[in-house]
Amino acid sequence: MLKISNKLRYAFIALAVAGMSSCSDDDDVTPPVVVPPVVETPLRTKIDYATLTATTPYTTPFVDKSNKSTVDLANGNNRYRMFQALNVNISAAIAANKTVDAVVLKNMFGNTGNAFADSTKLNASGVQLRNVVASSWPAADAEAVRVRFEGLFTEVAEVSKSVAEIGAAGKAGKIGTYLVNKQGIEPIQIIQKSLIGALQYDYIGNVLLSKGLDADNKTIVTGKTYTQLEQNWDEAYGLLTLNPVYLIGSTDEKRGTTEFALGSYVWEYNKGAYAKIYPAFLKGRAAIANNDKTELKAQADFIKAEIEKAIAAAAVGYLDKYNKATTDAARVHAMGEGLGFIYSLRFATVNGGTAKFSDDILVALVGSPNGVWDLTPAKVAAASDAIKAKFKL
Repeated sequence: MLKISNKLRYAFIALAVAGMSSCSDDDDVTPPVVVPPVVETPLRTKIDYATLTATTPYTTPFVDKSNKSTVDLANGNNRYRMFQALNVNISAAIAANKTVDAVVLKNMFGNTGNAFADSTKLNASGVQLRNVVASSWPAADAEAVRVRFEGLFTEVAEVSKSVAEIGAAGKAGKIGTYLVNKQGIEPIQIIQKSLIGALQYDYIGNVLLSKGLDADNKTIVTGKTYTQLEQNWDEAYGLLTLNPVYLIGSTDEKRGTTEFALGSYVWEYNKGAYAKIYPAFLKGRAAIANNDKTELKAQADFIKAEIEKAIAAAAVGYLDKYNKATTDAARVHAMGEGLGFIYSLRFATVNGGTAKFSDDILVALVGSPNGVWDLTPAKVAAASDAIKAKFKL
């Protein structure tokens, strides 16, 4: 029989006692304290989407718990008015056969030098056009776009010295009522239609309704009644229109509100969806109040896609107007607008618009020494087909 020494026997006993003590300790373990999750009090009262209609004024549903409005359209509306003023300055000078002042245009662009003589409110608004042009792009690329516009201001000022002359191939002057450079290109239309993409759409679609959707929506901006996300959405709406209900009363035949630039062309060139843009803005703003990120993104994506469709359709539409025009004046005007919209397509990123896509079409159309005067039906058809294919028109 195997003999166990007293020392080994004592070791077994010690282990047994230790095991019993361990079991006893397990039985006496205090259960962990369960901390209930923190339930955040919603910042806003939830909005029932079904209560929003196509005629609900933009500011009406969006108030805080003290019934103070959380909407501030000032930044968007001020930039809208600055764009208007810039355009009016150039247009009025050309209509009156006066020269354009490039320094004034550059000051308007950057909101310097009290350029908005008829509106101290704009001068002191704290916003400008220049710093949001192409602002979705890398800094160096964005700056190149801004410098391009300043170059266009210089060009239109130089061309305006020939405002009393009759334009022709190789000669700047007026064709009918339209001022063109020696290539037959109307610089005012290049500026206006290019800014629709580089200023309005890029800032609305590629900044405020894209990157801007990740802004804070839990805290009120110091000294304001809104969150940063609410402000981003409101600024986008304010840069599209000055109206409390965008395009209210509009039909396919008649625009029901006064609109400028992008807001007008969405109605003109997207008959299938223009009436849905305002409800999308309204529902998206309600989604912010409801902290409904899925709905918010869905409305933003819809707005961007439909605006891009309008810009692309405008480019094609003006190429078609060029083909159908029966006078040189009508042709140069249609092509000037079309070229500006084609430039804007580089900002239409939902459909893969790029600078190369835009520039390739522009060069193919007017890259020759005589520009518009060298156009052929084949060149115009190729440009139109490329845009239709890219944007599925």
